Amino acid sequence: NYVTIVQEVLPKKGERYTFAPKLKWKYDRVYNLRQQGAIDLTFTCYINDEEVDVKNLRLNYRTVNECPITILDRQGKAQDYRWLFAAYVNEDHPYIDSILNTILQQGMVATFTGYQRGSKEVKKQVEAVWYYALNRGITYSSISCTSNPNHRGRAQHVRYFDEVYLNRQANCVDACVFFSSILRKIGISPVILVEPCHAYLGYYTDKNKKNLALLETTCTAWANFPALDASVDTASGLASEEQLERIAKYTTPEHLQQYREGKLSLTKLKQEVSNNIFKQAGEYDKERYAANRELFTDTTQQGYHILDIDQLRKVVQPIMRP
Repeated sequence: NYVTIVQEVLPKKGERYTFAPKLKWKYDRVYNLRQQGAIDLTFTCYINDEEVDVKNLRLNYRTVNECPITILDRQGKAQDYRWLFAAYVNEDHPYIDSILNTILQQGMVATFTGYQRGSKEVKKQVEAVWYYALNRGITYSSISCTSNPNHRGRAQHVRYFDEVYLNRQANCVDACVFFSSILRKIGISPVILVEPCHAYLGYYTDKNKKNLALLETTCTAWANFPALDASVDTASGLASEEQLERIAKYTTPEHLQQYREGKLSLTKLKQEVSNNIFKQAGEYDKERYAANRELFTDTTQQGYHILDIDQLRKVVQPIMRP
């Protein structure tokens, strides 16, 4: 952090005063810290320009990736902080413009219109983002633990948007953060439905937020399009049978045969596979959502939350990339 100077006028001699200085952090360094460590702070007190005391403190710090999920208050009651997941949603990330350009080049949508053309067009836009995620090869990774346990609270490791993009790995929260960032950028309102041991995505299909569609983002792991593309033989121009077998359950034998005969392009085959997985991902959490719907609206419990990113933006801003 930078040197921080706090100046105060103490109105009455002999009184006890408490100060909470706002430290000037080097945010680019904080953002790039990837493991826990310690920091030494020196506090020097001057009264009337005369040094009167010096305190040296060593504090442990955690990476910004470690998102607090529960913290015990002074009465020993657990307070839920999973609403902080909204801070990892970053609709202004500089990578997103390039991503949107790639999505348009895929041809599933010609433009991004948000809610201007009705709910069917909203789902088409979300499906285009889904197809992009499959082409990018974003797969499921269950990493969520942290290396710094604390008896007064629990934290979960949440990847930044660019970490999901570059490493192509995401757990349930990471993937919800990734999709939510892109959806907000194109004017579609996402929510993250948080349960004690899982999280999945929701998005409103109408501007008035009356209809909520669900999406199990971890289902992107059901198909590996980069591996499918890489398996294409230069002589035959066809993907390997091994890779075709892996996507067979998401298409029809007839379409697979048409592809082998050169009557169906690999792009069309992948779009069909993506469409079928997208439909299944949309149905995947419907039963659990219906079973837990009352818990999501019960403010007396802490395990279930519907994190409306639009609403949380009033109090939680994105962790900005320096």
